[in-house]
Amino acid sequence: MKGSECRLIEYMEGSKKRFIIPVYQRNYDWKTENCRQLYDDLIKVVKNNRRSHFFGSLVSVYEPSGRNTQFLVIDGQQRLTTVSLLLLAMYHLISNDIVIPEDLSLGKQIYEDFLVDKYQPQETRIKLKPVKNDQKALGKLFACADEHIRGSNLTTNYNYFYDRIQKQEITIDELFDAVCSLEIINIILNNEDNPQLIFESLNSTGLDLSEGDKIRNFILMGLPAKEQDEYYEKYWNRIEECTKYDVSSFVRDYLSIKQLTIPSQKKIYTSFKGYVEPSSLSTEEHLKDLLAYAKRYKILLNGSARDKTLDACIKRLNRLETTVTRPFFLEVLRLCDEGKQDISQATDVFLITESYLFRRTICDLPTNALNKIFLLLHREIIRYDGTDADYVEKFKYALLSKKERTRFPDDDEFAAHFIERPVYQMNSKNKIYILERLENYGTAEDKEVYSHYDDGIYSIEHIMPQHLTPAWVKELGDDFRQIHETWLHRIANLTLSAYNSKYKNSTFEEKKTMKNGFEDSGIRMNTYIARKEKWTLAEMEERSQYLKGRALEIWAEPSTEFRPEEKQLDSYTLDDDMNLSGRLITRFSYKNIEQPVASWVEMFQKVLQILYAEEKSVITKLAVSADDNIAQHFSMNESDFLKSAEIGDGIYVLTNTDTQSKRSVLSRVFKLYDADPTDLLFYLRDENEGAEEEAGTRYELRRKYWTYALDFIKQAHRDGGSFSNVNPPKGNWIGGFFGISGFNLCCVANYDSARVELYFGRSKKEENKKAFDAVIRHKDDIEKALGVQLLWSRGDDIKASKISYQINEVSIENETDWLQMAKFHAEWSKKFYDVIVPYLR
Repeated sequence: MKGSECRLIEYMEGSKKRFIIPVYQRNYDWKTENCRQLYDDLIKVVKNNRRSHFFGSLVSVYEPSGRNTQFLVIDGQQRLTTVSLLLLAMYHLISNDIVIPEDLSLGKQIYEDFLVDKYQPQETRIKLKPVKNDQKALGKLFACADEHIRGSNLTTNYNYFYDRIQKQEITIDELFDAVCSLEIINIILNNEDNPQLIFESLNSTGLDLSEGDKIRNFILMGLPAKEQDEYYEKYWNRIEECTKYDVSSFVRDYLSIKQLTIPSQKKIYTSFKGYVEPSSLSTEEHLKDLLAYAKRYKILLNGSARDKTLDACIKRLNRLETTVTRPFFLEVLRLCDEGKQDISQATDVFLITESYLFRRTICDLPTNALNKIFLLLHREIIRYDGTDADYVEKFKYALLSKKERTRFPDDDEFAAHFIERPVYQMNSKNKIYILERLENYGTAEDKEVYSHYDDGIYSIEHIMPQHLTPAWVKELGDDFRQIHETWLHRIANLTLSAYNSKYKNSTFEEKKTMKNGFEDSGIRMNTYIARKEKWTLAEMEERSQYLKGRALEIWAEPSTEFRPEEKQLDSYTLDDDMNLSGRLITRFSYKNIEQPVASWVEMFQKVLQILYAEEKSVITKLAVSADDNIAQHFSMNESDFLKSAEIGDGIYVLTNTDTQSKRSVLSRVFKLYDADPTDLLFYLRDENEGAEEEAGTRYELRRKYWTYALDFIKQAHRDGGSFSNVNPPKGNWIGGFFGISGFNLCCVANYDSARVELYFGRSKKEENKKAFDAVIRHKDDIEKALGVQLLWSRGDDIKASKISYQINEVSIENETDWLQMAKFHAEWSKKFYDVIVPYLR
């Protein structure tokens, strides 16, 4: 094995060279994002007059082969293939006279020196030989555009370069010079080396630099040696100390504040570069800001704000591992540093946040929404009136106004869950947190509950034991089984003790009066228990009510008189399991960039266009595929759909669907992009906006329509009686029943369409999917019998499934459309009943 530094172009140059990608290598999988980064780097080479740009290592096996020289590429195929695609795009633009170089021989030089052996037959002249499917796609790129394989990553990235070069951010001659500046470590293996073992070693050994390490190198390596030492000691070393040397996590939270989006763990360094490079701030100014936030971060790690109440709250939150709050808390502490609020106000914010988080935990609300809540919470507070005045009151309003999965559970919801939840079965960190708060809240004489629990001194004691003895059965009475099953793990039956092993299954009287029993206990909560003569259902119910009162005091629900002057729109993320049909969308936000829209269709199209611009290959593959259910929503032919919207490059998406179907498609596309569904936020007009009275509103309009349409629908179903008991509602849909629980026929009337659907809506998701799968097996027969193509929405990411058919360009708002809509609802709901429902029986 021997290695040396050289220019990539020197490695590639020569028509007799062949570059073979071994079959054990993965397919080419660089994304548009990688190509964008490479092109951006090449532009910087030109703009900053850099002589070279390091492009990684390239490992290959040298294999002489007759007149040619073959290199078996062990590591570096992604980079080599990408540069080949860039050179090919440059060649085609020059040869088609789209871009004119100053050096008129440049196109010929690129083609003959780096891409092909012109003396070989057409089928063997390409110098780069990727693995099988990639090889075919690369060969087609040398042919006319009509033959390009649209679903290939190679085609997608070639097209990216082809389009980007035409923007002429730099000239094509400058671009070629920049490519020539790419430096590699060229490692050539000899015949004694085992390529496969080396490949495995390259991909499995060694300790990667952390994201924080990369950021440190990025900041310091470009500085003169003297400044490197100065800035390291003055800033970077102190940042590392403040963050307990986990700079990566700190910078992730820092960037969340600055960019209002959470970078993935693997892209912290890339995101930091993207934040710093366009900035006009100097390196030292960036380091000063990082250090200021690192000092606040230290407070969050250690509970070192020098305020006893605040520090105790921080330490409790750290016990609960609530790291998602840190970007928000860093901004709260910044306001303190800037004198815009005092420490008591900051303490209020922390304590209310603690109540919010714990109430949600007790009520078993999902945690995946919390990232987005705390990422945007500071901005939300400021946006109410454009200032940071009355911060705490606006903060309370912001949390109290959350709905559905993001809500602040009220006293009734919280109290009911607190006394009924089997606390003992909760995560260890949560149950000891609860008992610590019940023991120490409201007293200056704190017990060291956490340290005693961690050291094994304290443990959690079941007053009524987990295994009932005859004595306990007698004390509990005839309903002992029910009492034991219901109350065993509830908070009313739990306490702390240092003598759990001595208590075992002793009677209550023994636990109370023995040495070190409840009567002798120094734990305050045991004083209450020691006053009881027995421990039965009545005592547990009494303690349950007592602890409920304590809980409502400890984790109090805040209140505020603040109300924003401007009415706030309802907002939901793509991840929220809410039926938004019939709601009007006014704008959406993706990665915190808001765009106004007039309809769900416009939102649907714009979001897909954004994703397509980020990475074309994913949607392109869907458009050329027929294998996946979701692929049925995309096509290269507009005529495949009754109604569609163009995403780009002749790719169309079906828009003749309802709101839920559009959200379902987006959810599945987001998964393919590995995108966070909480990054997509819908802002909806309030259902009651402009509708103080029902007269003249859409509610009255809907009730009038259904009164009119039900006569037609009931007549059509007079034999089966599916809609016989349905009254005109004020909603946009009605449901008919056919004797199978959880499944029903729905008629939907919207402002732009009318729809009939078979709705699978049982409480258990797996039952809905099983029934849907049973029906879709007969898809061809059903659609043949109905004479139309239906929309089959399995809804893998949501609980319900449905099969639907709709007509467009009719509106409940236009009474002239009512006859057509009513006849449609009647006819097609009956057809669904006659043709599809039998497959469920």
